[in-house]
Parts: sequence; C-alpha cells; structure tokens
Amino acid sequence: MAKLTVSDLDVKGKKVLIRVDFNVPIKAGVIGNDNRIVAALPTIKYVTENGGKAILFSHLGRVKKEEDKKELSLRPVAEHLADLIKKPVTFVPVTRGPQLEEAIGKMNDGDILLVENTRFEDLDGKKESGNDPELGKYWASLGDLYVNDAFGTAHRSHASNVGIASNMKQAAAGFLLEKEIKFLGNAVDNPVHPFVAILGGAKVSDKIGVIDHLLSKADKVIIGGGMTYTFYAAKGMKIGNSLVEKDKIELAKSIIEKAGDKLVLPVDSVVAEKFANDVPSKVVDGEIPDGYMALDIGPKSVELFENVLKDAKTVVWNGPMGVFEMSNYAKGTLEVGKFLGTLKDATTIVGGGDSTAAVQQLGVADKLTHISTGGGASLEYLEGKTLPGIAAVSDK
Repeated sequence: MAKLTVSDLDVKGKKVLIRVDFNVPIKAGVIGNDNRIVAALPTIKYVTENGGKAILFSHLGRVKKEEDKKELSLRPVAEHLADLIKKPVTFVPVTRGPQLEEAIGKMNDGDILLVENTRFEDLDGKKESGNDPELGKYWASLGDLYVNDAFGTAHRSHASNVGIASNMKQAAAGFLLEKEIKFLGNAVDNPVHPFVAILGGAKVSDKIGVIDHLLSKADKVIIGGGMTYTFYAAKGMKIGNSLVEKDKIELAKSIIEKAGDKLVLPVDSVVAEKFANDVPSKVVDGEIPDGYMALDIGPKSVELFENVLKDAKTVVWNGPMGVFEMSNYAKGTLEVGKFLGTLKDATTIVGGGDSTAAVQQLGVADKLTHISTGGGASLEYLEGKTLPGIAAVSDK
C-alpha cells in the first residue's frame, strides 16, 4: 500500500492522536452494536503495546443543540472500551482547554485517553464538521503523531481528520483504514475477474455514480431493492404503486443503453397492497399489477443472481434487495448474503448498513473477505471518488 501506516511509525514515548470511528448506537447509556469499537482495537493495542500514549478522537451523532450533549456523550463508549481492551481508559468530558491538556500531560506510556465527542464543537459554528483551521491546529498541538483509523468519516473533511493531519509532519493510516483501502480500493481498481457488483437500496439517485463507475469496471452489475422499479419504468414496464423516481427515468434509460447485458435486473418480485409487514403478499413475474407495490425480489431473481455470482472471483455488495427491516421482505437480502458465504475462491466485500446487518444476522460474516465499516464512505470509494480523510494520510 502506498500510504504510510501505523506500523511504519515509532510510537514509543510519543503522544499518538488517533481518529477512531466510535459513532455507535447508544440508547440510555447502553451501546446497541459495538462493531466499530471492536474494529479499532488492533490500532489502539498496537500503539499502547509499543509504548505510545493513545489519545482518541471520535464523533457521535449530530450535535445541533445544547440538550443533545447529554445523549451524545462518549462516556459510555470509554467504559465499554475499557472492558474490551481490559485496561483503564481515561475519559475527558471536554474537547479543549486546561482539563484536557492536564489529562494528556499526566499520561504514561501505554495509557489510553478518550476525548469527548468532537461534534460538541459544532455548537459553536460547526467547527468540527466545517474543518475550522484553528481547531485542527489546536488538536494537532496536543500530540506528536497522528493516525487516522476512521473510514466511516473518510469521505468528510473534518477538523478531527483532515484538520489535524494537515498540521502534522506525518499522518498515518490505522490498520482498519489500511484494510478498507486494500480491499475496497483493489476490488474496484484491480479486481480479479469475473467481477460482479450487487447494488441495492431504495433510490437510483443514491447509487448513480456507483452504477456508472462500476459498469466500466465490473463484468456484471446486479440491481435490487426499490431502485429496480425506476429501471422497470425506464423499460416501459408497469410498476403498480412501487417506489419510483420519476425524475431519474431518463437517466435509468441511458444506463440501460450503455450497460447492455452487463446490467442484471430482478425478474420477479414479492408484492403487497400496502407498505406493511402484516398484509398478505404474493410473488409476481415481471410487471407489477395495479394496486400493488414491490417490496422484495422473488425466488426466480434470487436464482438468477446466484447464477451470475457462482463463478465470480470478486464481489462487492452494497444495499438491500428489499425492505429488509420488515421480516416478510428480508428474504431476498438474506438469500443473497447466504449465497455469498458459500463462494469459495472469491474476494467478497460487503458495505452499507443493511447488507452488513444481513450477513451478521445470518452468521456468515466470518465467511466473507471484508465487511466495510463505512456506509457513505464505501459508496463514494466505489464511485471512484477521492476521499479527503484518505488523501490527508501521508504517502510512504
């Protein structure tokens, strides 16, 4: 990899500022899913076990008003991290000032400190998410080295990633960021063929750039989810009351023309008369009858997709095949996830909340090559965009 990584640094006796992604679901102080915290452990352990002082920065949620602070403190994360890493974690309930500086000054080699939610700085003119130059410079002044391990925010230019990095002599990638660059970057730029992309989700508008970019790289692009029906409409097919982006039909037409047989659309759908889990549903082939809306792909589509995937050597999957959050319409997504887990010699990469949830629910996560920790970031990466958080990391 052409980027400097944490293992290239001599961290002994150094104050190492690490941007992690601890943006986890928290309700009443209880963490709902700690995947992102677990994913950051290798980098934190490397720094502390090699005699560095680990000073962690992360955002949590969106802080818009003073009241948000109570719900969006990182204190519960500090406690959970201490349990996971089996050593004390000093939590500092502020983002700047003497209290923070003194706490850092008291650190011994191997210690861990977590700074309060970086987005608390957004209450005063969006200083964090607006990449305020003075804030980035101040945070950089607190340490000797900088490591970015937050892929989830790599597509954003914030004070805690780009701001700190631009005020340090060197910025390195943590192990998680290194892995994301390796798998997602290679999948798109140097894939082993056949390369198949599976793109799901509700809206074509969210995925246009990705579809476009991947059509030039992949052998097949499978489409699922709500955006299918904008493509159906573009082909002049009846779609009943299914989700459609009318202003994107012309665009879908041009994608179909450009893609030729590379584009693979569902051939049947699970439909219902209402957007609800407790109403009768049925499977229909092709067009969607009047009064019905399509909410998942049907069994023939699953078979078609499996047929396309069976010889694949590289697979990238982003987005669900149906309304995954309703159990009656989760089957298509789950079947695709299950099949990916059976591919033997393929590099399989999953990104995006629902597809990630599906492979975890199925227990096939360990059978896949890589599960991306970034939703928006992995999409922009698949689109071939330069991510500011990665661009700010020093080249070797």
